[in-house]
Amino acid sequence: MSEKITILVAYYSRGGNTKSMAESVAEGVEEAGGVSLLRSVEDVSKEDMLSCHGLIIGSPVYFGTMAAPVKEFIDKYVGLRKKMENKVGAAFACSAHHTGGKETTIMSVLQAMLIYGMILVGDPMSASGHYGVACHGEVKEETKRHSRMLGSRVTKVAEKVLPFQ
Repeated sequence: MSEKITILVAYYSRGGNTKSMAESVAEGVEEAGGVSLLRSVEDVSKEDMLSCHGLIIGSPVYFGTMAAPVKEFIDKYVGLRKKMENKVGAAFACSAHHTGGKETTIMSVLQAMLIYGMILVGDPMSASGHYGVACHGEVKEETKRHSRMLGSRVTKVAEKVLPFQ
């Protein structure tokens, strides 16, 4: 890489599971040679948004959609929408129940990223090959591995997309 790819991993976590996944996603970014900015959604700055080449958002499932603090974060930076265009986006989610709405939560985040003009990727085929990484309950080693794979994939795609940013 000629320019270091920077990926912002923004998450909200009340019980710690989504934070654990976010930490693994950030590890995957670093393993792929990128720079990870690991932040809770409350701590993300305008500079973080502008300087990143990709954004991966994690949310617990709240009634089948993203948690209110994640929505507040997305709304807060709507003024940067045109500056987020062509950055790479991905999402992950965690729920307390195995049928708890993880995919709908991921899709709610991805819909917002589409409105931001971002280029979306799901988790790699070698993980689940779906919308993004998801788990229920305590984050197990397989989920951590899949989370690292997501971080790595977003970094590699962002490197290829960089000329369009």
